[in-house]
Amino acid sequence: MAGALLRGGVRRFPWLCNVLLYGGLFAAGDAAQQLWRRRGQPPDWAQTRRVALVALAFHGNFSYVWLRALERALPGRRPPAVLGKVLCDQLLGAPVAVLAFYTGMSILQKKEDIFSDCRKKFWNTYKSGDGTAKSALMWLKREEVNADEDSSEK
Repeated sequence: MAGALLRGGVRRFPWLCNVLLYGGLFAAGDAAQQLWRRRGQPPDWAQTRRVALVALAFHGNFSYVWLRALERALPGRRPPAVLGKVLCDQLLGAPVAVLAFYTGMSILQKKEDIFSDCRKKFWNTYKSGDGTAKSALMWLKREEVNADEDSSEK
């Protein structure tokens, strides 16, 4: 019953579900990271609220629109289409998302220079594989191995 209700809600309100999912995942990730890194210290719930707000205000909306646009531009699930989507996402979407996160957090923290964190942290975040280039390359390698296995079986 609850599963059917949830599936119906996701189908009927995909944008809202996407935004709420991003907000929840970002907040849960921040809380988990704080609990893990700050053992014995209380979590900074104001920080978690800021992370959730950036996710709700920007990331959920951006991802919903961006991924739908990618699917329209490069439809399909075949490896060439998926590769094109991954490359576009990593080269165009990921930098926007990283920049928006650091800028949004700086605005909410009322920092004087809202681009300071972007300048300091962007490149390390982008190249670390937090949903960016590293994960795309790992996917490509896995597809290559799968293709090799499929061709050797025939």
